[in-house]
Amino acid sequence: MNRQPVQRQPAVAGTFYPASPQKLHHMLVQYLNDAKSDGKVPKAIIVPHAGYIYSGPVAATAYARLKNAHSRITRVVIIGPSHRVAFLGLAISRAESFVTPLGNIPVDHEALQTIEHLPFVEYIEQAHTYEHSLEVHLPFLQETLDNFKIIPIVAGDASPEQVSQVIEALWGGDETLIVISSDLSHYHDYLTAQQLDISTSKMIERLQYEQLSSASACGKVPVSGLLKLARKKSLSVKTIDLRNSGDTAGDKNRVVGYGAYVIE
Repeated sequence: MNRQPVQRQPAVAGTFYPASPQKLHHMLVQYLNDAKSDGKVPKAIIVPHAGYIYSGPVAATAYARLKNAHSRITRVVIIGPSHRVAFLGLAISRAESFVTPLGNIPVDHEALQTIEHLPFVEYIEQAHTYEHSLEVHLPFLQETLDNFKIIPIVAGDASPEQVSQVIEALWGGDETLIVISSDLSHYHDYLTAQQLDISTSKMIERLQYEQLSSASACGKVPVSGLLKLARKKSLSVKTIDLRNSGDTAGDKNRVVGYGAYVIE
C-alpha cells in the first residue's frame, strides 16, 4: 500500500485571508501593485502576520521587492513565533508540503537535515498544525516567486544564539530568502502604538536585539536571531514600512503595529 504524502493543510484560509483561490490571487495582486517594487532584492525580510486586511498592505511592501528575483529564489526559510503551543527551542515538520488555496509548496527536507541534529531543533507537528505566523506568508511567496521550496520553522522559547545558528546554517546564497514573521505592539491606542513601534523600529535598525521585548514584537525570538546574525555579518536592516491596524482596516482605539524591514 502506498503511503500518502503528508501535507500540512491550511488552518486560517477563510479567516486571515480568502479561501477562494481567485479572491486570494486578486487581493495579493492589488497589494503588490500598490507597493513600490523599485528597491533591491532583499536577502532577508521581517514581515507581519495578521489578517490580510490589517497587515497585508505592509507585508506587500517587502514581498513586492522579490519580483526581480522570482526565478532566482528557490528556497525560503520562514521562522515565526508559536501562538498556540509552548515548547523549548525550534520546531520543524515532517510534512512533505504545505498547502494553500493557491497550491502546494514542497518542504526542503535536505535543508532540514542540516539542522535537525541541533539539540534545540525538534520535529513537533502540533506546533505547525494551527500556526498562522508561517501560513499567512505562503500565498505572498506563491504570488511573487516561481518554483521554490520552504524550510518552515516555528520558534518556541529559544535564545537569539540558537535562532541565529539555525539561520546561519541555512543562509545559502542568492537562491535563499530568509523570512522572519513578526507583528509589533498590541492593543494600544493609535498614538501610543505609533510611538512604541517607531522606538522598536529604531532598535531593529540598530540591531539592538537585547532590548526587544515580546510586548514590542511578538516575533521577538526569531527577530532577535536574525539581528544577532546581521550584527555578526555586518549587515544593515532598513525599515521600509511602518503602520498599524488603525491605518489599514481597524479603529484607532486598540491597534496592532506592523512593520516591514529588509536586509539587502
